[in-house]
Amino acid sequence: MAGFALRIKTKSGHQVVNSLTKDSTIKELKEMLSRLSNIPPNRLQVLSGFPPKILDLSQDDEGIVNSGISSGDTLILEEKPVSVTNTIVEDVTMSGNEAEDPFEPPAHGILIKHIVPSDNSCLFTSVQFVLNGKIDNTGSVNPYLRQLVAETITNDKELYNEAILGKPVDTYCAWIQDDKSWGGAIELSILSNHYGVEIAVVDTVNAIINKFGEDQHYPHRVFLLFDGIHYDPLFLEPFDGSKLQTIFPVSDEQLLKQAQQIAQEAKSSRQFTDVDKFTLKCMVCNVFLKGQTGAQQHAQSTGHTSFGEV
Repeated sequence: MAGFALRIKTKSGHQVVNSLTKDSTIKELKEMLSRLSNIPPNRLQVLSGFPPKILDLSQDDEGIVNSGISSGDTLILEEKPVSVTNTIVEDVTMSGNEAEDPFEPPAHGILIKHIVPSDNSCLFTSVQFVLNGKIDNTGSVNPYLRQLVAETITNDKELYNEAILGKPVDTYCAWIQDDKSWGGAIELSILSNHYGVEIAVVDTVNAIINKFGEDQHYPHRVFLLFDGIHYDPLFLEPFDGSKLQTIFPVSDEQLLKQAQQIAQEAKSSRQFTDVDKFTLKCMVCNVFLKGQTGAQQHAQSTGHTSFGEV
């Protein structure tokens, strides 16, 4: 029986599955979607179409084709808000402030990872994507961002001294402008301050969110995903089919909670790279390397930038 291919979008990204057939039941579909999203079947809400609409998947024994789903469709998965219907509350007395409503309105979209190349410039590529909503194809933006970082450091050597940089200022500035060098916390801090935007890095290794520029109280926030060695930008795909969004008000606590959930789910499913323990193989000269530091040193000394995890 030919496979029934579906594109599945969740908070953690999107993927294609073809484990079902046109004769599969709605129950089998919901069980598969529940495993992918870690959402219980009774809490699973599935949207499809443009603009996305909630599908009626209540008839477990019917075939999936009867639900209007066709092979090749895109399904957006979300968790239903907690229902408070049929709840009887008697003799409730309010004292002082009114009780806070624990239920928030459903999210207006899903945070999705946009995969960028693993070419040693993923941090800079990710930053330019969240600031502009697209990837620069001219090849000029990443060198510009590297130069901007170097000039910022050069102009404030008291703040960015050798103790902070881990190497002499001039050496660091030359190093970061090399397209084989990987950016990190120093570069994120500088770019956050330069563009006046908080950069929230969703760390899937430690299941935390590091907010660069938080102390500056910037009004807007962008999100990056970090798996230990690689950065990807996150964008919001709205349920109403409107244009994707990459810049958000810092007051959007619901979106921040969604990002935190991505970090926790990725950590629990080990969607990260332990930079202290993983072994890499240079795909150019077949040399085995230990951890992020070994890969960085090898890339700097040889110019090789293609690595595979062993």
